[in-house]
Amino acid sequence: MGLGDDRACLYAFEGMADWEYGYLVAELKSGRYFRPGQGRVEVKLAARNREACNTMGGLHVLPDLALEEVRPEDWGLLILPGGDSWLEPGHGPVLELARRFLAAGKAVAAICGATLALGAAGILDDRAHTSNDLGYLKATCPAYHGEGLYRQEAAVVDRKLVTASGLAPLEFAQLTLGLLGVMDDRVLKAWKALYLEKSPEAFGQLMGALQG
Repeated sequence: MGLGDDRACLYAFEGMADWEYGYLVAELKSGRYFRPGQGRVEVKLAARNREACNTMGGLHVLPDLALEEVRPEDWGLLILPGGDSWLEPGHGPVLELARRFLAAGKAVAAICGATLALGAAGILDDRAHTSNDLGYLKATCPAYHGEGLYRQEAAVVDRKLVTASGLAPLEFAQLTLGLLGVMDDRVLKAWKALYLEKSPEAFGQLMGALQG
């Protein structure tokens, strides 16, 4: 693993959508299905400052870091959860941080409202991507010019950037975990099948994949 690859930074802000990062963060922190010998990924919360904020579900979270303390070279992943405030100017610092992560060859994973902000900032213009809806993305983000690279899919990955619809937290987690390479491909495929199909057969496939 490279420098910082065992650390993930989750952007925390008022009204962040609780469910959109849940699958991803749980697997990163627990490491329960990781490859043998693969250590867990440390997840830290960073916000515009260190002041506590409330999630959309009303959970009170206390950030570990201020954004200005986050250096891309020290991290492997920046996670941008959805929320209703992404087109407000206060998120400018984290969008600039996302640019720096990508420029440094580090991963960025954005879902739902966060994809709108990336589109408005021009970050989606040269990468295949998705969002909640192309028409809505164009209507709300006049500066967006990435229509030719838009994919009508639940989640998309291109050159270290994962984007996903707000309806696809599972696919968001799957592509991000795959990008990081922390899980065997067979295990990751079975993991997705289990949560999508919710069947005893899928659970058996996951257990079998873990055993090799």
